[in-house]
Amino acid sequence: MDDRQHSAEDLHPDRGAQQVRMLSAIVLLLSIGVLLALPFVLSIGAVVFMPLTAALILSILISPLADQLAKLGMPNSLASFLALTLALMIFGVLLSAIMQPLIDTFSQLPSMTQKVAQRISQLRGNLGWLNDINTSLDRLAGHNKAREVVLAGPNVVEQFVFATPAVVIELIVTVLMSFFMIESRVRMRERLLQDRVHGFAGLKAARVLREVQDLVASYMATVGLINLGVGAIVTLGASLLGMEAPLMWGGLAAMLNFLPYVGPLGMAVLLGLFGLGTAQNVFEGLLPPALYLGLHAVEANLVTPAVLGRRFTLNPVLILAAISFFYWIWGVVGALLAMPMLLVLTALFHHVGRPNLIGFVFGEPLFPESEPEAA
Repeated sequence: MDDRQHSAEDLHPDRGAQQVRMLSAIVLLLSIGVLLALPFVLSIGAVVFMPLTAALILSILISPLADQLAKLGMPNSLASFLALTLALMIFGVLLSAIMQPLIDTFSQLPSMTQKVAQRISQLRGNLGWLNDINTSLDRLAGHNKAREVVLAGPNVVEQFVFATPAVVIELIVTVLMSFFMIESRVRMRERLLQDRVHGFAGLKAARVLREVQDLVASYMATVGLINLGVGAIVTLGASLLGMEAPLMWGGLAAMLNFLPYVGPLGMAVLLGLFGLGTAQNVFEGLLPPALYLGLHAVEANLVTPAVLGRRFTLNPVLILAAISFFYWIWGVVGALLAMPMLLVLTALFHHVGRPNLIGFVFGEPLFPESEPEAA
């Protein structure tokens, strides 16, 4: 009898491990399905999920300021309210200083676009022989120019009027969520630290939340200071070049610099468009974007890596993928939230461990960093 039991155990020595692995595989497949459906759920429920995500990011960024105010002896609710109010006031002042000149400048966009088109047509006239070759090839291929049909759509003012009520409601919801998240941070931290049921897990969760908050807030504060420096230099350069509203150009450069790669490229395009639309010749028109690209090259390759260091180094492919993903589901607001969300996920994976998906298929643990070491 004992021999039969031993032989059965020898035939199935890792039946328990196989069951655990099967459950893990099922969970992994379900997780992949959830990830595939996540973009469509977030896009459809943008009214709910976008304010919630923005409030989470704001609470992470503003909580350190609320902690400093609480250390001065203020009640937690008052410290949270003052921190949020101060941050919103600073953002509102900066935005108002940029928006009015921006609206006035962009009102001249149609005339500038027409002038840029004339400049481009002049350049094409100098290369007329290329146009003749292209026309001859089209005739030989039998291509005829199709008649273009342009459908009239709502103008910018109509779109703004239609979108304003929804934007105001989402802003109010975001601000209220941010306040309650900031105000409840102390109670959540104390509840995790005093949790006797889960013990070490609660302590670790409190430490993870604290380190994620410190990492994201430190990164955004450092990048914000760098972008303010970029904005100050752009403001000075625009003033020296005689451009209209130099403060607007500096503020726009500082704001767009929060979007890695995409923001500076858009800033260079805007400077080139308005430069060619207002300058007397092509060289003067291309001078502002050329100087800005030189400044961005110095900032991105020398200043930012030296200040942030390796701790904040992120894969450029992940950055572009995050910006593309959140822009796809939430537009411009999603693109602005992409970097903080990527930092939050990176900090969480730093503590939990990166899932070893490829190794898991071949029998390795899904989270090898969390596995206990062999004796």
